Amino acid sequence: MTEVWGSPQSSTGEARHTPGTPCWTSLLAHDLESIKDFYSGLFGWAYYSPGPRQLGPYVRATLDGRDVAGLGELTPGRRLPTAWTTYLASDDADEAAEWIRCCGGTVGVGPLAAEDAGRLVIASDPAGAPFGVWQGQRMAGAQLSGVPGTPVWHELMTRRTDTVVKFYQSLFGYQTKRAEAPDTDRLALHLDGRPVAAVRGVGAELPRERGPHWMTYFEVADAGVAAARVAGLGGRVLRPPHQGPDGDETTVADPEGAVLTLRRTAR
Repeated sequence: MTEVWGSPQSSTGEARHTPGTPCWTSLLAHDLESIKDFYSGLFGWAYYSPGPRQLGPYVRATLDGRDVAGLGELTPGRRLPTAWTTYLASDDADEAAEWIRCCGGTVGVGPLAAEDAGRLVIASDPAGAPFGVWQGQRMAGAQLSGVPGTPVWHELMTRRTDTVVKFYQSLFGYQTKRAEAPDTDRLALHLDGRPVAAVRGVGAELPRERGPHWMTYFEVADAGVAAARVAGLGGRVLRPPHQGPDGDETTVADPEGAVLTLRRTAR
């Protein structure tokens, strides 16, 4: 998916994303320098610091000088599990926070300004899956997609789709399309006729230690080669390369345990 949906422009000329579109993904780690080395080895990312951050040290990961993701550092002493967070675009983060509360979700952080880049909210849905909301100002979101090292898809892993899909529809007005495969509890989320994300109900297969969560899929040139690289860099292969619904993929964990899926998308 190389398109950026939505026609209004940010103050830097970037196309804004249609509200509800995954527009950014970010990771908070315990050892930022070490985790930077892992992802630069895996994806070839370079980094720069956008300036002081209220939530602690933070860098933007880049490919060819264009932003693709964010990495931050947790406050020392907070032994929280590390995980990738999917941010959904919004035209009004403050209004989105009120909707989240009204619809049974929980707001954990914000709304707050990330300097002049935008406003953010970090929340969880009624089933407990964390996610972010991003109102882009100077930064609309990721600037590059469709090439190795960039987020290519986002999917909510939960117990049952029918318990949470109405929450997200109330927030962003998604249309849904159920998977055609029998005995599969999976809904594609559509905006303006385009699939932008999905919700997958996995029942008892949901990892107990993680609970409901958003999974970020990153594009790779070869899932098998990427899995071997993960192991060589100190990560773990949780599910070996296999044929997924949209291409070859493998699910892995970085050295701090953050889980992500690497996919070679069929074209």
